[in-house]
Amino acid sequence: MDLVPALQEPLKKVLGPATAKVMAEHLGLHTVGDLLHHYPRRYEERGQLTHLADLPMDEHVTVVAQVADARLHTFASSKAPRGKGQRLEVTITDGSGRLQLVFFGNGVHKPHKELLPGTRAMFAGKVSVFNRRLQLAHPAYELLRGDTEGEETVESWAGALIPLYPATAKLESWKLAKAIQTVLPSAQEAVDPLPDSLREGRGLVSLPEALLKIHRPHTKADIEDARARLKWDEAFVLQVALARRRHAETQLPAVPRKPGPDGLLTAFDDRLPFTLTDGQQRVSREIFDDLATDHPMHRLLQGEVGSGKTLVALRAMLAVVDSGGQAVMLAPTEVLAQQHHRSVVEMMGELAEGGMLGGAEHATKVVLLTGSMGAAARRHALLDLATGEAGIVIGTHALIEDKVQFHDLGLVVVDEQHRFGVEQRDALRGKGKQPPHLLVMTATPIPRTVAMTVFGDLETSVLDQLPAGRSPIASHVVPAADKPHFLARAWERVREEVSNGHQAYVVCPRIGDEDDDPKKGAKKNAARGEPPEGDAEKRPPLAVLDVAEQLAKGPLQGLKVEVLHGRMQPDDKDAVMRRFAAGETDVLVATTVIEVGVNVPNATAMVIMDADRFGVSQLHQLRGRVGRGSAPGLCLLVSEMPEASAARQRLNAVASTRDGFELSRIDLEQRREGDVLGQAQSGARTSLRVLAVIEDEEIIAEARQEAAAVVAADPELTGLPGLRTALEALLDDEREQYLEKG
Repeated sequence: MDLVPALQEPLKKVLGPATAKVMAEHLGLHTVGDLLHHYPRRYEERGQLTHLADLPMDEHVTVVAQVADARLHTFASSKAPRGKGQRLEVTITDGSGRLQLVFFGNGVHKPHKELLPGTRAMFAGKVSVFNRRLQLAHPAYELLRGDTEGEETVESWAGALIPLYPATAKLESWKLAKAIQTVLPSAQEAVDPLPDSLREGRGLVSLPEALLKIHRPHTKADIEDARARLKWDEAFVLQVALARRRHAETQLPAVPRKPGPDGLLTAFDDRLPFTLTDGQQRVSREIFDDLATDHPMHRLLQGEVGSGKTLVALRAMLAVVDSGGQAVMLAPTEVLAQQHHRSVVEMMGELAEGGMLGGAEHATKVVLLTGSMGAAARRHALLDLATGEAGIVIGTHALIEDKVQFHDLGLVVVDEQHRFGVEQRDALRGKGKQPPHLLVMTATPIPRTVAMTVFGDLETSVLDQLPAGRSPIASHVVPAADKPHFLARAWERVREEVSNGHQAYVVCPRIGDEDDDPKKGAKKNAARGEPPEGDAEKRPPLAVLDVAEQLAKGPLQGLKVEVLHGRMQPDDKDAVMRRFAAGETDVLVATTVIEVGVNVPNATAMVIMDADRFGVSQLHQLRGRVGRGSAPGLCLLVSEMPEASAARQRLNAVASTRDGFELSRIDLEQRREGDVLGQAQSGARTSLRVLAVIEDEEIIAEARQEAAAVVAADPELTGLPGLRTALEALLDDEREQYLEKG
């Protein structure tokens, strides 16, 4: 982690340019330090072999096993019509199961000589299925001989535990092990980032010792010691980075914003037709306390879909307008910005008609600003912002452009944080004369530890009750391939909802126009780490335009079906949404543009096509679009995935619970953490290697406390040079900016 000169040595100097190039391109490893922090995924014991019984499909695996038998077959093929084609089939076993290896063509000669019955070896390859049996085609292998093989092999396999590394097809685990063997002596020069008192107080081994033990353990206890120590490194250094940021934020000045006693906020509360839930009142108090201080609020507001976050945010905005400032709400899409604008104006009534005839005494102007507005409307909106005429501004990232000037920006509300780059938030915050207060909202529930890690610089408020009058949503998986009649029944259910006076959504993963290349979609799935599963993955994802046409001509004939997707003209999108909201459209076939914020209480049913192509939290978000009125909601998750697949298990989980926090845990466990420091935004590899955000909740919470104490005592870390070095390595320029801007 702390790359001192020996650890900063480029790998191409140490390992040669060819190996270094593969490591850089496929594993993101560039220096000796990077390689030392590429930890084994698991370990094989000499006498105990991998369970062949539970090999994962379509994954690159490394197994240690013994050859049971080997058979060479000849066959005729187009390339070798006279029966000269050769295929070597080798069966290996580990006591728990058997696995077939297959080699073809000229590739059979070497394994035929070497893989004799009784031989033990490590094999690496991708698990596939042939004739209903698992196999590895053309696996790479390394023989495990006794000590007759000369010094190097004895050395590399001398340890009782064989480390297996996260590898790629281009670089097998044992080649990585040899490379690490070469650089391991440099581990002695790693500078320890943990303060001595912390390390000794918790009985943790030193960093050089941890690195030696994780790569060359002699016992399982060695591995435990090393992992315990390296987890603390990751948690602590990250929490120190966040604690320093929180500390820096408290040093910034901000204008305290307190609402007047009988101002806009009071007038607004008086006209609300319902009382706020206890949760809304509690969270509002937390926000108002923050707004009243003289350093900027940094608060994360998490709330289940439909828990009334917008109302809480609007009351905070009104409080700021009351105190003479302006508030801005940033939405990720134009559809959502328009929706927010409509609902805010509706909730405020005459209080939103500042400067107009019929406007109330305390009224202010609520202005919408998006990229697609006409020049005249835009000029008008910009003038209202600059003069302070508009107290509340709602818009997309068009709000961030240089031309946009505010009279006195007091509060920035960011909706659906995960859609916004940190740079965008930062640019908007830079528009205040002094740093404005910041409220970040998300409807994607975040487990506590992730909030501590990802948003560790923000105070967190949680809205977990739904307002009265919300209806239950029943969710079911529709296995379209196994039971086609279930899909037919799904369309009947949609017709029944419509005949009862309600409306429905049908969601598809793709648009289906020329710009919409399914091949790109497959690449994107691969990039998201989603494995292709079975035949359903071979066809392109279902598309809005195709599905809408098929439904209108087929099972939903006679109903008013319309489409909505991101590449439509903004005016057309708005018109479609207005017709749907007014009840003129029966069924809206859409992409995920409806995922957040779209509020049509009369829509009671949703059918999600190819539901396995969406993430867990995305499905939960989509489902939150129905059941928003008094009638119960129905969400049908259509999938062609086989029952045993991971994708179906994911869908079953979504169908079985409405608890967003539970789902976010499932989602996280399935996706693994990604890079919690936000590198997900720049595509680099994860900064968490041994720390698991969900399992290691205690370590993260303790590290947060320790970090806060260290930073409070010594904000510049002058007495802890090792920790400073570690922070610099973690916060290379890109991450430093990420944390600066968050």
